[in-house]
Amino acid sequence: MITILDLQTSLLDLLHEMEGTDIKLIIGGGFGIYLRTDHVRRLGMRTLLREWPEPRSTNDLDLFLRPELLIESAKLKPLAEAINRLGYKVVTGAEKYQFVKPGPGGAEAGSIKIDLLTGPQIRFHGTRVRVDTRRARPNPSVGIHAHPVDEALTLEEGLLRKTLAGKMSSGAPWHGEVFLPHPYTFSLMKLFAFRDRLDDADKEFGRYHALDLYTILATTIEEEWEHALRLRGQHRKQPYPMEAGTLVSEHFSALDRLGMIRLRESPYYRPELQLDEFMSALREMFPPII
Repeated sequence: MITILDLQTSLLDLLHEMEGTDIKLIIGGGFGIYLRTDHVRRLGMRTLLREWPEPRSTNDLDLFLRPELLIESAKLKPLAEAINRLGYKVVTGAEKYQFVKPGPGGAEAGSIKIDLLTGPQIRFHGTRVRVDTRRARPNPSVGIHAHPVDEALTLEEGLLRKTLAGKMSSGAPWHGEVFLPHPYTFSLMKLFAFRDRLDDADKEFGRYHALDLYTILATTIEEEWEHALRLRGQHRKQPYPMEAGTLVSEHFSALDRLGMIRLRESPYYRPELQLDEFMSALREMFPPII
């Protein structure tokens, strides 16, 4: 079973291989939420909610690439070379933007997966990057693509800088800098991830996305909340925030709505979680458009 420590070790290996480059990785997904929770806990600052779930398990590293890296593709060569040196293999059908490092003896068990993602397709209009709903392909090619996430329209706003320190797989200590999405951005992405998985048995019907939404809001500090409300005002009439308001109304506005049911079905759910406060905050961040 992959642990949080395994993911941290793998990320430190990657940061070590890219030392001295211009690549700054934005960490999303379950591991990004773990890093965010760890960072806020260490700060000891007041957060939106008092009660937090335990960190959930994951075997993915969701690495968001700033669009500028794909536009100026030569800057991505160190990442492509690092992934190759570290023994990652392409995932069939998702070549160049999904990679997996097999577990001991080449087994699937214990494998670690890297997903490369980026911001919305619109960021690449008028550039040499060829983009569709599935891939952003740099030109000239450097062996790296990224999956565009259209709902991440605020990907580069309000990033949280975090220093990651620990031991690499060699046992040597290392530290490196990563960035974490703002709670507004993280919440947008998780709402749409829930929408896409709510009927998918293979993805636990979106239970972990519902839990992630709670964790993101629960660990939001006062300054981030104020920034989130400013972002709401700036973007609320754009298509994805508008749809987010609809998703919140449909799935997270009452305890008998599907999103709240899925959240309570999560193995990480605890009765102490502040569900009423969570629903209220989520409605405030993504209000319905009347």
